[in-house]
Amino acid sequence: MQTVATTPAYNKNEEEEKKLILREYRALLRALKQRLKKGDRILLRRAFEIAADAHKDMRRKSGEPYILHPLAVARIVVEEIGLGVTSSICALLHDVVEDTEITIEDIEHEFGTRYSKLIDGLTKISNVVDLKADTTIQAENFRKILLTLAEDPRVILIKLADRLHNMRTLESMSREKQLKISSETTYIYAPLAHRLGLYEIKSELEDLALKYTQPDVYTEIAQGLKETKRDRTRYINEFIKPVKEELQNSGFDFDIYGRPKAIHSIYSKMRTKQVEFDEVYDLFAIRIIINTPPEREKEDCWKVYSIVTNSYRPSPERLRDWISMPKGNGYEALHTTVMGPGGRWVEVQIRSARMNEIAEKGLAAHWKYKEGGGQESKLDSWLHHLQDILNNPDTDTIDFLQDFKLDLFTEEIYVYTPTGEMRVLPKGATALDFAFDIHSELGAQCIGAKVNYKLVPLSHQLQTGDQVEVITSSKQKPSEDWLEFVTTAKAKSRIKYYLKEEKRKIGEDGKAILKRKLDHMGVKMSQQTLNELCHYYKKPSPLDLYYAIAVSNIELKDLKNFSVNGDKLVAPGRELKQDIKGLQHEDIPKQKTIKGGGELIIFGESSDKILYKLAQCCQPIPGDDVFGFVTSGEGLKIHRTDCPNAAQLLANYGHRVVKTKWAKNKEISFLSGVRIVGLDDVGVIQKITNIISGDLKMNMRSLSIDSKDGVFEGNIMVYVHDREELDALCHKLAALDGINKVERLNVQEG
Repeated sequence: MQTVATTPAYNKNEEEEKKLILREYRALLRALKQRLKKGDRILLRRAFEIAADAHKDMRRKSGEPYILHPLAVARIVVEEIGLGVTSSICALLHDVVEDTEITIEDIEHEFGTRYSKLIDGLTKISNVVDLKADTTIQAENFRKILLTLAEDPRVILIKLADRLHNMRTLESMSREKQLKISSETTYIYAPLAHRLGLYEIKSELEDLALKYTQPDVYTEIAQGLKETKRDRTRYINEFIKPVKEELQNSGFDFDIYGRPKAIHSIYSKMRTKQVEFDEVYDLFAIRIIINTPPEREKEDCWKVYSIVTNSYRPSPERLRDWISMPKGNGYEALHTTVMGPGGRWVEVQIRSARMNEIAEKGLAAHWKYKEGGGQESKLDSWLHHLQDILNNPDTDTIDFLQDFKLDLFTEEIYVYTPTGEMRVLPKGATALDFAFDIHSELGAQCIGAKVNYKLVPLSHQLQTGDQVEVITSSKQKPSEDWLEFVTTAKAKSRIKYYLKEEKRKIGEDGKAILKRKLDHMGVKMSQQTLNELCHYYKKPSPLDLYYAIAVSNIELKDLKNFSVNGDKLVAPGRELKQDIKGLQHEDIPKQKTIKGGGELIIFGESSDKILYKLAQCCQPIPGDDVFGFVTSGEGLKIHRTDCPNAAQLLANYGHRVVKTKWAKNKEISFLSGVRIVGLDDVGVIQKITNIISGDLKMNMRSLSIDSKDGVFEGNIMVYVHDREELDALCHKLAALDGINKVERLNVQEG
C-alpha cells in the first residue's frame, strides 16, 4: 500500500518566521494594489494585526505559525478568485471567532456590520462537516452552507479558498484525516466550485483529493504526463502553427496555447471509457483567447472557429456553443474537436478575454462584469432557485444533499415557456420537473403538458429547444410514483413535502384510533410505546405507523399479544431478548462492539474476534487501502478507499468510520475478480487457465467468456491471499499474446 509522502520537518527559528509572515503580508498587499482605496490599507493592517495576535500561540500540524494559513487564504481569495479588500479582511479573520477569545461583537465594533456578518457566516460553517456529528446534523450543516451561499456567496468563495489551502497543505495530517477531508472535498466542495464557475479551483481540488484517496493512480497519471510532455509540446507546436499564422494574417490580438487536462479529468476518462493512460488521446486542449470589445465577441469567436476549421476537419457532433447559450454558471466559450496531424482528435476552446476571466474566476468575475445593471443572469436565478428549495422545511436530509449534488454537476438543457422565456434544467428533466421549476403549485397540480404543441405525459423527457406548456387541474395531487421520474432537487423536495403533508393529514385518523386502543389497555402513548410498535410493525417512524393504521395496512388486533408492564407496552418476544442481552455481552467474548474513530487491525493476534463483512461494492483484499464503516444493520463493513461509495460514506458519516489496516495472514483467501478482453483465438481459454491453475496455483471459482465478432470478454473469479497475488495474475494475463486489457472487477459477478 502506497502512502502519500510527507513534507520535510519544519525548522525555522523565530526571526525567520517573522520575516516569512511579513513577506506573505506584503505579497497580499501587492495583490490588492489596484483595489486599495483610501482607508483600506489601515483596515487591512488592523485585521492582520488582530489575526496575528489572536493566533500567536497556535501552530499548524506542519509546525508552521498558524497565521500563515489565513494569509494564504486571503491571497487565494484575491489572486485566484478575484475578490477585493472586504473579502481579504474577512479571510484574515475567518478563524479568530472559532479558535480564539475574540467575539463577533468585537469584530463588529472594530470593523462594522458588513464585516461581522461575513465572518459570522464563515464561523457558522467552519465546522460544517463535523466528523463526529450524526448524519442528520451533517446534512443540516450542508444545508447551512447552501443557505449562506444563497444569502452572500462571498462566504462560500472564502470557504472554498480555505478548503483549497487546507488541501494544498494536507501532507502533515494523519492518513485518516487525509481520507476524510479529501472525501468531503470531492463530495461537496468541488461540485460547488464547479457550479460557481471556478473551473481552475474545481480541477485542483479534485486532483488533490485524488492524490490522497488514490495515491497510486495519481502518481501513475502524473508520471505519465511528465514522460509524455516533450512529445506533447512538439505536437501542440505543430498543431498551432498554421492556425497562428492565419489568426495573425486576419489581424487578431490573441493568445494560443496548449494546456494539459487535469489529472482527475484524465482519471475519469480512463474509468468511464475503461482505457489505460496511454489510450487516452485528449491529454490536452488548445485554448485560443482573443482580445476583442464586448459587442464583437460573438462574431469574432465564430471567425476564429472558421479559421481553425479551415486548417483541420471538425467533428460536427462535438461542437459546443456556450456563447449563444452560456452555461448555468455563466461559462461562455466555443468548444470544437478537430482532426489534427497524425489522425489525432484535438479539443479547441475559443474565448474572449472577458469569457476567460469568468471561466477562471467564476462568480467574482461574473459580478465584476455585471456591475452597472443589466438583466438577471442564470447564475443569479440559480441562487434564487437554491433559496427557494432551502426554504422548504423538509430539506434537512441526506436525500436532499444527494438530489442537490445531481443539480450541481449534471449537463444542462434549455427549454422555453409558451411566451418564449428560456429555462435551464438538468439533462434528463421531465415535463413535471419543468412545471415545478416554474412554480411549486403549478407542479403539484400538473396533469400533463404540451411539448411543441403535442400532448405528452408528465414523465416525458425534455430536449434542448422544446417549448413546453403545462396543463393543470385543481383536483390533481402529487403521488409517490412522481419521485421515480423527476430529476431536479426542487421537484423531489416539493413532492416529498406534499406527500408528507398528505400523510400527516390522513395519519391524524390513525393516531386517534391508536390512542383509543391504548387508553383501553391502560397504556400511555409515550415515545417508548411508539418505538415498540414501530419496531413490531416494521415502520420507520410514528407518522408511517399512524398512516398505515388509517389506511388499514396493519391490524391492531395483534395488540392483544403484547404484554403491559406498568403503563408500558412490550412486544411479544422482546422480554426474552432483553433477558439474554446481558448474557451475550458478558459471556460471549468473541463479539466486540466497534465504534467510529477507533483503530482496528483485521486478523490481529488478539483473542477478540471482530465481526465484519467485506463490502460487495468494491471487494477489498489485503494490500488494498481500506477503511471500516459501522453500518446500522450489518455491523462493520470494510471498503476500499477507491470504492465508488467511499466519498459519500467518508463525507457524510465521518463518525461511523473506523481506521482499518490489514495484519499479515496467508492462511485466509479472498474472492476477487478480473475482467479480461482480447482477440478470440484458438486455445486462449486454455492459456488463461494454465496461468491461473498451473503457474500461479490459484483456486478459480468461475470463468465466464462471451465472444462476439472475433473479440472475447471474460470475467474470472479467483481466490487470492492479497493484492500482490492479484497484481501478479493481472501482469501474467496481460503478457499473453492477443490480450488487450486486464483489469480488476469492482463489483462481484458470477
